[in-house]
Amino acid sequence: MNLLISGVTIVDPNSKFNQQIADVRLEQGRITAIGSKLTVKGEEVIDGKGCILSPGFFDLNCAIGDPGFETREDIATGTETAKAGGFTGLAVLPQTKPVIHSKAEVAYIVNKAKNNLVDIFPIGAVSHDLEGKELAELYDMKLAGAVAFSDGSRPITDDGFMSRALQYAKGFDGLLMVYPENKSIAGKSQINESRNSVLLGMKGLPALAEEMHISRDIFLAGYHDAPVHISNISTAGSVLLVRKAKKEGLKITCDVAAHQLVFTEELLGDFDSNYKVKPPLRGKADVKALLAGLKDGTIDAVSSQHRPYEIEFKNVEFEIAAYGIIALQTVLPLLLKAGLDAVQIAAKLAVNPRKLLGLAVPVIEEGAAANFTLYNPAEEWLYNADSNFSKSANSPLMNKKLTGKVKLVYNNKQLQVYG
Repeated sequence: MNLLISGVTIVDPNSKFNQQIADVRLEQGRITAIGSKLTVKGEEVIDGKGCILSPGFFDLNCAIGDPGFETREDIATGTETAKAGGFTGLAVLPQTKPVIHSKAEVAYIVNKAKNNLVDIFPIGAVSHDLEGKELAELYDMKLAGAVAFSDGSRPITDDGFMSRALQYAKGFDGLLMVYPENKSIAGKSQINESRNSVLLGMKGLPALAEEMHISRDIFLAGYHDAPVHISNISTAGSVLLVRKAKKEGLKITCDVAAHQLVFTEELLGDFDSNYKVKPPLRGKADVKALLAGLKDGTIDAVSSQHRPYEIEFKNVEFEIAAYGIIALQTVLPLLLKAGLDAVQIAAKLAVNPRKLLGLAVPVIEEGAAANFTLYNPAEEWLYNADSNFSKSANSPLMNKKLTGKVKLVYNNKQLQVYG
């Protein structure tokens, strides 16, 4: 497909055209020209005035129910949702049924996701059945296409097991992505431990549970001289720990979920279970620290933490509701609301996630394969049943006006345009 995007602002830290306004021409899946007044008679043109052209977004932390939980989300609806959120690549977690813990499940995901605009990369489980007891087939899964290893939303509680997993994965440059929570401290907590949890009469999850777990993984990363990626950090103390580890030269990286940059625990007063997430929504000081960590490079990337659920898991009392929200379509509006600029969004949502996984990073340059997202940072849109592409609807932003609209995505010689 041949196409011209006119008068668009290019934002790509790896491009010589970064932060320039230009026309961009596509021919047969490649960017063939970038310049001014490129329009020719009879050519399909998309007006990019006021819009940002960024490398296609990539998500590090997405749960899709296929296989086993297709009533929540399958690969088809997951990729449609991703496209609408500006994502051209997803790393999908292994918390399916069966768990993605052998080369057979990895091959299933790889084969089922072929020929899609959205690139799908399986994350294999660290442990068999996510039980944290027996190592899964890490090396075989990597050969089959797994880009990293994680037990998803389950923390690896056994210190010795985590140590052995790091040692084994280091032998073939495997990356472990861990969810930080000390279960013995967290217990059956519901929300952040604070004055607010006392007022609401619910057991609180202290920041200590996250920070102790991160401290352990930092020590193990240093001991084995091996990389560890910490998923979904949420506290000011976690930011300090990671910042210190990086200054010491340890191979520690981390990401934060977009909603943790905007939502705070004060939103829980009405017991809306759509705000029930894990890690829980924290305080304003934590949000401030997370934003500072993003800006100074302590936090490498932003993730969606997309967690679709059927209505019966969320439309219940807060105490028994499942943790998580659908998020692929709302990451961009949340980052804009949090105050991130286009350069920061491109770095944290497109470039760095791929670097962390050792994947090729798309570049907006003449001759490069086209893989990009066009969005209008000022356009408002209504997020509701008509505009939601997910099978699930567990989002506190449902039926709200959001600012920041994806206009099109392009990848693998495929184009999707949104009105």
